[in-house]
Amino acid sequence: MAALDVRSRLAAEVPGLLRYARTIVADGQLAEDLVQETLVRALERAGSFRGDASLATWLHRILHNLAVDVSRRDREDATEDVAREVEERWRSNSYTVDAATVVERAETREELEDALVRLPVIYRTAVVLHDAEGMTVAEIADIQGVALPAAKQRLRRGRMMMVDALAQGRERREALRGVPLRCWDARSKVSDYLDDELMASDRVLVERHLEACPTCPPLYAGLVGARAALGALRDADTVVPHSLAGRIKEVLTAAEPAD
Repeated sequence: MAALDVRSRLAAEVPGLLRYARTIVADGQLAEDLVQETLVRALERAGSFRGDASLATWLHRILHNLAVDVSRRDREDATEDVAREVEERWRSNSYTVDAATVVERAETREELEDALVRLPVIYRTAVVLHDAEGMTVAEIADIQGVALPAAKQRLRRGRMMMVDALAQGRERREALRGVPLRCWDARSKVSDYLDDELMASDRVLVERHLEACPTCPPLYAGLVGARAALGALRDADTVVPHSLAGRIKEVLTAAEPAD
């Protein structure tokens, strides 16, 4: 397929890419950024697209890889640990959920999205691509760069995790009842809060959230401690070793213009 043909067809793929991105990340702005970066990379690589897969599959593969990079950067929950935990629960004959509650919550968009973003990204994307976007398991395997059995396993585990997350939604919400801001909204602002760069109204909301939330204060305390430790590096090892000082002097001397 010619690069020009790829460019002409990109705009038509944007709604599907944005819908997919909004489902797999919690932050709407981040979803838009992922779509933009996907298009930028697609344009850069348009000449390499040979049509072995559909254009939609190719673009979703780019977006998927970007989302995985974001999850690694943000240190999401350890994927294998989460997978083992959910399978251990489902292997138990005594484990079950209230089906009516799960279905009711799944039909509420906020509850469904809240459940989805709690899945590790490789399972989240498998579920969304198959059950929301209508892609085949073979296409998911292509997008995720894994073999067909691995893609099937990710879809199976992802569906289990989603049911668990929906079943636990009420308990999680009860623990946060009356707490201003959702956890992600507070956490996305906490870096600016740490640097005293928030508007007064936002600062008050973050402070109220930290006072009442059961999970965010340790994260904030970790940020404070890590920043303090990094700041301490400024005052450590500030003496330049004689050996390095001599080498630097030689470099500077050699750079001096001749008379």
